[in-house]
Amino acid sequence: MPAISVLLQNVHENVHVFSMKLNYSEPKIYTGGVDVDNWSKLSKKERTEALQKDWYVYFSFRDSETGKLKRLPNIKAGANRYKTKTKRLQFLKTLQRNLLLLLEYGFDPYKDNSELEAKFFGKTVKQEETKIQDPETVITQEPEPRPVVKEKPSPLPQAAPSETGVGTPQTPVQGEEAEQEEKVSVKEAFEIGLRIKKSILNENSYPKYKSHILKFQRWLEENMDDTSDITKIDKKTVIQYLNAILEKTSPRNRNNARGALSSFFTTLEDNEQITENFILKINVLKSVPERNKTYRPKQVEEIDLYLKKNDPVLRLFIQFISYNFLRPIEVCRLKVGDLDIEDGKLYVRAKNKAVKIKIIPEILLDELPDLSKMDREHSLFTPERIGGVWDTAEMNKRTYFTSRFKEVKEHFGLGKDYGLYSFRHTYITKLYREMEKTMTPLEVKSNLMLITGHTTQTALEKYLRDIDAVLPQDYSALFRSREVDN
Repeated sequence: MPAISVLLQNVHENVHVFSMKLNYSEPKIYTGGVDVDNWSKLSKKERTEALQKDWYVYFSFRDSETGKLKRLPNIKAGANRYKTKTKRLQFLKTLQRNLLLLLEYGFDPYKDNSELEAKFFGKTVKQEETKIQDPETVITQEPEPRPVVKEKPSPLPQAAPSETGVGTPQTPVQGEEAEQEEKVSVKEAFEIGLRIKKSILNENSYPKYKSHILKFQRWLEENMDDTSDITKIDKKTVIQYLNAILEKTSPRNRNNARGALSSFFTTLEDNEQITENFILKINVLKSVPERNKTYRPKQVEEIDLYLKKNDPVLRLFIQFISYNFLRPIEVCRLKVGDLDIEDGKLYVRAKNKAVKIKIIPEILLDELPDLSKMDREHSLFTPERIGGVWDTAEMNKRTYFTSRFKEVKEHFGLGKDYGLYSFRHTYITKLYREMEKTMTPLEVKSNLMLITGHTTQTALEKYLRDIDAVLPQDYSALFRSREVDN
């Protein structure tokens, strides 16, 4: 079989494809018996073991005698001299892509491919073998023409083909030792991580996330003697930072910072900036979660009457929270066109998926103004009216309505434990207690999940416990029965 490694490392994607009978299987990559898509979830031991194994490209070609696809020797071509997952996989993907191109252009491992070689290079394979580049050049320069090698390279030794694959060069990659010693500073690594996170997180999550990371970076610059190497940050360093937060604030803030840093360091690990996300091994402290209290029935009635007279826009805003069980930020996202009045449907971008569809209950439909003449692209809620232009970020909109409701709270003397979110808790509690009068607990939860949008019954049960929606029946009779017995 011709020196396929030479062809694979030099083929370019600038020739015309011609049709032919499919006599081959799609080339695949063997990655040491692990799924590289889940690399960040593997333990350090599992990664080390995977990298100690040979990685290669493999494929099958139709045997002219039997007419069946036959597995050919594995193609390594020097890939296993790379000691990191990223570089090894990058090199093998180049081989995989080029092999597929060769096969599409008519390469046959059982025949003379001189014409194909001349088509690519205008030279023979033997001439190319004396000028073969280091595999690293293929990754960084392909598909540009190969640069002229100033020093005459030694011919790469070829082992005899075996069942494990084509013979591979044994000399180390030029400059690999220097590359392994190259340092990435804390500032550079953090810039890379934040750039990646910005493309992943939404506009509401990213600012707060970035704030956590930059606070840690500033702390490192003030407290670390050397920030020239990202790998110098260790578990002890992060624990010291988290303890500093704990002393100044609360366990909740400390846990939030830990969560943000853990997510960030996973990104750095996935991008080969660090070898392991050790923050996963730092414990989460027990903290008492803050939540809005549920309103009493009389409070709800008094607030509704007050808003009906003094602030109809805020009243309707709260009714979307109460009757459709939306979060305040979700109400802020609504546009006029998100409401299908004829079909009684509501389309809203939620926290955990792109779009969710909810019914608009009749009690809310009766409160809506005529939307038919409004621009579908306008915001449903604006400071002055229903339906209009309000060009500002969602977070700003939520902050605005929160501040606007603060005036109502002050009027009724409500403390910081009450807020817009309290209406969601209140009406879910009310709905649960009405449903349990005629349904079994399982039926209640099954029906309630469809209304509230909780994805699992476990999540719903936890939520109901947190807001004290589930209460026992009066158990006084049990005490009286015991007194009679005595």
